[in-house]
Amino acid sequence: MSQSSVEEPTVSETGWMRRAALLLTGQAFSLLGSSVVQFAIWWWIVLQTRTGSAMLLATLFGVLPQSLVSIFGGPMADRYNRKALIILPDLIIAGVTVLLSISFALDWASLSLIFVVLLIRSAGGGIQQPAVQSFIPDVVPGGKLLRVNAIFGVIDSANRIAAPALAAVLVNLVPLWAILLVDVTTAVIGVGFVAMIRVPRAVVQNTVSRDSAVSDREAEAQGSDAAVSADSTAANPLVVLRRTFVDLKIGLTYAMRHPYLKGVILGDALTCLVAVAPMNLTLLLMTREFEGIDLNLGFVNLTTASDKLAANELGMSVGMLLGGALMSVIGPKLLRRSVAQMYAVAFGIAMVGITVIGLGVARNLLLYLIIDVLNGVASAVCVGPMRTVMQTESDESMVGRVFGLDTMLSTLGMPLGMLIFAPLADVIPIAWVFVAGGLLAVPVAVYVLMLSRKDVPVDD
Repeated sequence: MSQSSVEEPTVSETGWMRRAALLLTGQAFSLLGSSVVQFAIWWWIVLQTRTGSAMLLATLFGVLPQSLVSIFGGPMADRYNRKALIILPDLIIAGVTVLLSISFALDWASLSLIFVVLLIRSAGGGIQQPAVQSFIPDVVPGGKLLRVNAIFGVIDSANRIAAPALAAVLVNLVPLWAILLVDVTTAVIGVGFVAMIRVPRAVVQNTVSRDSAVSDREAEAQGSDAAVSADSTAANPLVVLRRTFVDLKIGLTYAMRHPYLKGVILGDALTCLVAVAPMNLTLLLMTREFEGIDLNLGFVNLTTASDKLAANELGMSVGMLLGGALMSVIGPKLLRRSVAQMYAVAFGIAMVGITVIGLGVARNLLLYLIIDVLNGVASAVCVGPMRTVMQTESDESMVGRVFGLDTMLSTLGMPLGMLIFAPLADVIPIAWVFVAGGLLAVPVAVYVLMLSRKDVPVDD
């Protein structure tokens, strides 16, 4: 388990609501600014190039670095100050974004420069995301983790609704260099909120124990001589690199020995591979299957492809928002035990698969949008319990590496799935791609359910 029952109340019970509010507010600002700028940059690339190759490169530079850097980000969250690892990437990303803004203002911007900035922004997420998820148990009591994670999901869903709309308004009103400064502003605000968090003294004291536990695990993996000489060679980049991969190996071995952690990590990765990847083809689905089909909802009339795509994004985001709100209310009451959270993860994955199938077979646009909302609800049912299981079932010295593994594998799953499903969509009817992806998600849910019935080791 992550924290001992003796230390947890001392660490987190006093003043946890203030700490959680500061963290969630800071992350809300950071997410909003980053998303607005991300949409603006991608739209600029589309309008300037109108080529699929440019969007493929933008996807690779915007996704893969986070997955690869999270290999290092997880161990860093276990070794170093988690609060600093949340703040520093935001500041670095803000600085790089300022430079890009200046280049646009002076008409120096190029596609190559944008790709470099996307790479740095994505790499920063690979360090920050494991740190944020590892930091939550430091400031929130174990019994409140599911509720806080669900609220985090609500913030993410609200951001998915607000960011595209805000980006669309700004693109029509101000130049891109000014939009880029939005991210800089929100990053500074977000850093300010996180900086105000006072980490409980017990957590600071436990850092020494955490580092000691990490060193003990290294000694087991590398041998006692390597552990003894670590201090004298700590500044050597090769030693740091080797130590990082040792950390990754230890984290992977640790997670795969724990059935619950194994279930949520592999369940998340495989769901992203087989079910989330087809969801990136919804634009093609809308264009091919609903071309010429209008839908009057009373308050809006969906006629063009862009209208339908916007409705698709909004439907899933609203579903995730509703699902996150639902989990924040009933989750702490019904899903107190880890085994119940595992059942929720398995149920959520199965529902994701079923709704993806529904998106493929739906021939009525209104029915499609209803299923789209349900898909968002199912996704939210997965995410909160997944995070909570990783936080509560991981040893305190291993939380960062567990989240780093999850970030790496789930982030890799989507582009790898796209490499499989995107070519298929040009060979077979695109609806079949959605049906195939949804069907493949059902065995993943069964696998997670089977692991939830295995005994959890008392002490790893």
